[in-house]
Amino acid sequence: MSLSPMPLRPASHVQVLIAGGGTGGITLASWLRKLSPQLEIVIVEPSPFHDYQSGWVLVAGGFIAPEDTRRAEREVLPEGVALIQSKVVGFDPDHNAVDLIGGRRLGYDVLVVALGIELNWTAVRGLAETLGHHHVTSIYSRPMASYTRRCFEEFQGGTALFTQPATAIKCGGAPQKIMHLAHQQFAARSGVGVNSRILFCTAQASLFPVQAYSDKMVEIAARHHSEVRYHHDLVAVDGEAGLASFRLQEPGQSERMDTIHFDLLHVVPPMSAPPVVAASPLAVRPRDGDPGRASGGWVEVDPHTARHVHYGNVFAIGDVGSFPTAKTAAAVRKQAPVVAANVLAVLEGRPLDPAYDGYSACPLITNDHAVMMVEFDYSKQPVSSFLMNPVKERWFAWLLERFGFPWIYWNRMLKAQPHEATYLKPFAGLARRLGLMRWQA
Repeated sequence: MSLSPMPLRPASHVQVLIAGGGTGGITLASWLRKLSPQLEIVIVEPSPFHDYQSGWVLVAGGFIAPEDTRRAEREVLPEGVALIQSKVVGFDPDHNAVDLIGGRRLGYDVLVVALGIELNWTAVRGLAETLGHHHVTSIYSRPMASYTRRCFEEFQGGTALFTQPATAIKCGGAPQKIMHLAHQQFAARSGVGVNSRILFCTAQASLFPVQAYSDKMVEIAARHHSEVRYHHDLVAVDGEAGLASFRLQEPGQSERMDTIHFDLLHVVPPMSAPPVVAASPLAVRPRDGDPGRASGGWVEVDPHTARHVHYGNVFAIGDVGSFPTAKTAAAVRKQAPVVAANVLAVLEGRPLDPAYDGYSACPLITNDHAVMMVEFDYSKQPVSSFLMNPVKERWFAWLLERFGFPWIYWNRMLKAQPHEATYLKPFAGLARRLGLMRWQA
């Protein structure tokens, strides 16, 4: 049932303003309502829809319908939270205000930035023009998820090329998820698998920043006969000619170009903070001797409290923050209760609790009956919510990815209800301390 927004105070000043009504914004609002039911909360979000973006890979794989990944924004809005259907076009933290499209200005006691991440399709020359044509696609776009499915069905052999950019991206395992699903579908069709070449070109120096997972991912790719090329940054696409151009910057070598012919191309676009954030006083700024520090334009936060390092009444949650961990919904799930508690601490003049440990997770689909549950934290070491070695593909993890996580997202996470794995976490920590999890030793 849709909920009507609460009226704003005439002064257009609110206690807690959340910029963005995606996964981070809605989850945080639910936690704030849970911890302080009388708190005045306003979300600014331009889209009338809320998407379960992790489901787009399942759409591409043919497991769920596109409509299963979308609901009305007002349907997921927590009761008692106001919604302004507008867009933030400017931040003025020195005056505790944001500017909205159309000239409206809104003040706040506490601001939480939850604007997510910007997908820069135009950063790759020719990509925006050819996306959705000539078998050039991406699961990072809702419409393209269905087109990806169509591309897989129409593929009759040749080179299927998958890319990953040099920038941070949301769900770092997704570029490999879709490659593994493609491999399985091609192998299952007579004549297609043996006539197919799967090539994964990543601008990174490894398949994943956590070494134990990266090593396993290399093993999985080799098992699927998928070729992996590192330091390959996609810079241009000619869909009609079927050509992808990469810039190579290998250690100790001069920059050069590599052009690869493809019959199917799946692109993960470069990503950054939204321009309104990157251009604001909230963004990470360069420091003397470290000019590259501003890369990405993220909101500069303390990685454990999520509070801005310069503005004491500003926080960030999710992809838009400068948290040095993977940008995933799982990270939001762990950040939300911490951010909510710290927002209330600021409002009440109490010390903050630096409780976020950098937890993030990405279920890596390797076929239609196995998933490796990739979990880690700021230590860049594998951790597990399930009392078992996470560096292993499991059938039950596939069931979670296919059936459990979509239900948990809509019915537990967005409503600030911890899911069952949360209750296993203390036991996992005990097991590690006792040496029962040898993978952690």
